[in-house]
Amino acid sequence: MITFTPLSGAARSTPTIPLAYILQVDDVKILLDCGSPDWSQETPADEDAEQPWEAYCSALREHSPTIDLVLLSHGDLSHSGLYSYAYSRWQLKAPAYATLPVQAMARIAATEDVDGRRDEEDIGDRGLVDTTDSEREPIKMDASTDTPPPPSNTANTTPRRRYIANPREVHDAFDSVNTLRYSQPTHLQGKCQGLTITPFNAGHTLGGTIWKIRSPSSGTIIYAVNMNHMRERHLDGTVLLRGAGNGVFEPLARPDLFITDADRASVTMSRRKERDAALLDAVTATLSSRYSLLLPCDSSTRVLELLVLLDQHWNFSRLRYPICFVSRNASEMLTFVRSMMEWLGGTVSKEDVGEDGNSRNDHKKKRVDDDADDDALGAFALRFKHLEFFTTPQALRQKYAAKDPKLILAVPASLSHGPSRHLFTEFASTQNNVVLLTGRGEEGTLARVLFDKWNDAQRPEDKWDRGKIGRNVMMDGAMKIKLNAKVPLSGTELENYLQEQEDTKREAEKKKAAQAREQPMLEADEGQEDTDSEDEDEVSRDMLDEGPGRRDEWNDLDDGLTKQVLSYDIYLKGNVSKANSFFKTLNGLAPRFRTFPYVEKKRRVDEYGEIIDVSLWMQKGKILEEQAESDELKHFRQQQAEEDEKKAVLEPPSKFVSNEVIVQLACRLLFVDMEGLNDGRAVKAIVPKVEPRKLILVHGSSEDTDALMQSCSTIKNMTKEIFAPASLETIQLGQKINSFAISISDTLLGSVQMSRFEDNEVGFITGRVVTHQNTSVPTLESLGTGAVMANSPIAAINARQTTRRILGSRPAFPLPSSTMIGELKLTALKARLTDIGLQAEYAGEGVLLCGRNAFAESVSVRKTGAGVTIEGSMNEVYYLVRKEIYGLHALVAA
Repeated sequence: MITFTPLSGAARSTPTIPLAYILQVDDVKILLDCGSPDWSQETPADEDAEQPWEAYCSALREHSPTIDLVLLSHGDLSHSGLYSYAYSRWQLKAPAYATLPVQAMARIAATEDVDGRRDEEDIGDRGLVDTTDSEREPIKMDASTDTPPPPSNTANTTPRRRYIANPREVHDAFDSVNTLRYSQPTHLQGKCQGLTITPFNAGHTLGGTIWKIRSPSSGTIIYAVNMNHMRERHLDGTVLLRGAGNGVFEPLARPDLFITDADRASVTMSRRKERDAALLDAVTATLSSRYSLLLPCDSSTRVLELLVLLDQHWNFSRLRYPICFVSRNASEMLTFVRSMMEWLGGTVSKEDVGEDGNSRNDHKKKRVDDDADDDALGAFALRFKHLEFFTTPQALRQKYAAKDPKLILAVPASLSHGPSRHLFTEFASTQNNVVLLTGRGEEGTLARVLFDKWNDAQRPEDKWDRGKIGRNVMMDGAMKIKLNAKVPLSGTELENYLQEQEDTKREAEKKKAAQAREQPMLEADEGQEDTDSEDEDEVSRDMLDEGPGRRDEWNDLDDGLTKQVLSYDIYLKGNVSKANSFFKTLNGLAPRFRTFPYVEKKRRVDEYGEIIDVSLWMQKGKILEEQAESDELKHFRQQQAEEDEKKAVLEPPSKFVSNEVIVQLACRLLFVDMEGLNDGRAVKAIVPKVEPRKLILVHGSSEDTDALMQSCSTIKNMTKEIFAPASLETIQLGQKINSFAISISDTLLGSVQMSRFEDNEVGFITGRVVTHQNTSVPTLESLGTGAVMANSPIAAINARQTTRRILGSRPAFPLPSSTMIGELKLTALKARLTDIGLQAEYAGEGVLLCGRNAFAESVSVRKTGAGVTIEGSMNEVYYLVRKEIYGLHALVAA
C-alpha cells in the first residue's frame, strides 16, 4: 500500500514552494525533499494571523521523528533549505541520501541564507540551542529609540516565527547526508530493508536527481520534479528522454507510480537562443552607455549557467567591464565545482578541453596564474578571469564608485534580504540603470513584486508565458522598502555596553573567588563524612567478631551514644568523639578503642614468590591512557576557545537596526527567463511517454494542474488514475499487503525448477505448512505420497484413472498450468531478433514487424492491454519470434 501526503508544494496551491512530501510505502515513511520558504514577506501579515509557512512547519515537525528515509533532489533552498533545522531541532535523524553536488550545493545555499539573515536580524532563538561565543547574537536595538530592549523570554519571541538554523547546525546536518552517484542502486537496510533507491540525472541543477524507488510489494515509484530536457552550457538534459527513437530511458519507463510537478504546464517559452541574445544585448547596451546592471541570483545552482554565459560573452566581445559577484560563499562554491567536472555537461567540458582530455589551447594555459587550484583541469575550464568576488556591498563600494559601469551579481535572487536588497535601493533611484531578473521569485518577495510590475506593463502577446521576449520597462513612482542591518555601537551606547560587560565580568570574578573560598570548607566536610563512614565500618566489623550476644548489646545503644563511643586514641580530622575519659563506662560496658586505624594487608605468595596482581597494572595503564586523551582533548578545546576568542574580538559590539526607506524608482526593469525548467510543451510530451500506471501531480498552480490533467485525458493509452492532492491531504493507492516469514525445507527447495527473470529467479512450489517446536518460523514442506491436495493435477489424474475408459482410447493427462512473468519491451525484442538474423522494424505505436527476405515471411508483434499478440502465418519466422518472446519472460510451471 502507498500513501502520499504533500506537506508543501501541492497541486492547485499558492504559493507552490517549498517542496516537501511524505511517501509511505507499506510501513516505511519517506520524506521527499525538505525545502524552506522565504522567511521575509513584503506584505507583513497581521500579528495575530498565522504565517503562510506555519502549517507546513508544524506538519514537518510532527512527522520528523517518525521519518525512516530522506531523499533530496536538488541543492537549492526550495528543495533542501529546511533540512538542517529539522535535523538539528526536530529529530529528523533518518538516513538521508543525495548526490554529491546536491549535498555540497545545499550546504552552500543554506549557509549563505542563514549567515545573511543572522547578520541583519535578531532571529530570536537564543537559549533554544547551545551556541559558541562566536555564534552569540549581538544585542538588538530599535533605530527610532536607540535604546536596548528589555530582556525577553524565549517563549515570547516575535510573532513572525522563523525556523533558521545556525552555521554549525547546517554543516552537521549535511555532513550526515549519504552521497550517491548517478545510476547507483542502493539496497537499504534496517526498517527500509527491501527498498532499492537509484538516482538519475534530472537536469536543471548540478547533481539534480530523479529518484527511482523499487519496492518488492508496491513496485516502481519515480519521483521527478523540476526537470529540464534541454541541454545547457554547463549541464546535460535529463536522462529521462535518452531512450531509443527519442523515447523514455528504459529503466524509468512504465513505473507503477509517477510523481511529477505540473509547474509551467500552461507556459510557452521562447527559444533559448532568443533569450540568451536578449540578455546579452541588454548587458552590452547598458555597459556601453556607461551605466550598470544589477542581476539578482542564487548562491549555488542556477548562477553557474549565468556565469558560463557571461564569461563566454566577455571573451568573445572582449569587454573590459568588471563582473562583480557579491556573495559570502561564491569562491567556495566555484572551488567545489572545479573539482566536480565529471558532473558537468553541456559545452563546459569541451569549450577549453578536447574530447581526449587534453587542452586545445595549451599556449593560453601558460598565462593562467600559478595557483594550486589552477593545476586542475576544472580550474582551467571554469577560470572566469573577468569575475571578481565581494563579500559585502561595502567592499564593492570601496573598489568601484557608483558611477563606474559594471555588472553586479548579488544574492539572493528573491531580493528579500542581503546584498541584493541593499544594492537595489541604490540602483532603483539612478536613471538608466537596469535591474535584470532571471526568475519570477517566490510569492510575497520583492522579486515577485518587480516581476508582476514588468509583466503587467507588457502587451498581451508579449507576456512571459506567451513564448515572446518582452521589452524593458522604465519604472516610476515610489516604493517603501524595509532594510535591516547590524551596525557597530558608538557613543553612549558603546559606553553603556562596555560598562555592562565590565560589571558582568566583575560579578563573575566575585563569584569565582567565593567558590574558591568555599572549596576548602567543602573538602573538610567531605573528609569528615568519609571518616565517619570508616569508623562505622570498623565498629560493624568488631561487632561481627564478638558474637551474637555482644552484637545485641550494641544494637540497644542510642545513635547519639554510639557516636560518643566511636573514637580512636589518636587525632582524627573532624569532631567525631565526645568522650572525656578513657575509663568511662556506658551501661556497664567499657568502650573499646584501637591504638591506630590501620588494617595490615596479608601478602599472598606461592612457590615462585609474591603473587603480582596484574589487574593493578592494567588499571594503571588505563588511567594513563585516559589522562593522555584528556590532555589532548583539553589542548584541542583550548585552541578552539582561543580561535573563537580571536573571532569574537574582530567583530565590534553591534546592534540590529530596522528602518524603512522610500525609493524613487527611475531605473529600467527587464525579465529574461533563465530558470532552466521545462515548459508546457515539454511537460505534456514527456509525461505520456513515461506511460505510468498511476500519476500524482504536485507543485503547480490551479491553471497549470488543470492544463496537464486535461492534456493527459486526451491521450488514449494514458492512465486514468491521475491524482492532484491538496496540501496536507493524504491519498491511498492500493491495499495493504501482509507479508509473513516462512522457511522452505531443503527437499522442497531442491525439487523446484527455477526460471530467471531480470535479477531474480522465480519458481512454482506446492507444499504444506508445518510448525516445529524448536522454532517459531513455520516451514513449508513437500507433500507426501499420502497427502495429495484435492485440486492438484495428481488428484485429477487419479480421479480420471478410476473411471472406465472407452475401448481404444488413450488415458487423458491434464497439461500442467504455467505462468509467464515479465513485461515485453519491443526494443529488447528487436535487439534479440537482430542478433539471430531477423529483420525488425517499428510499424506503428506498439507494433513490431519481424520477417526475412524484405519481409516476405513476416509476423507482427503487438502489445495490448491484455498482453502480447503475434499475428501472421505459422512459418519458421513465427516460431523463432515466439521463442525469443518466451526467452524474455520467466516461465513458471505448476
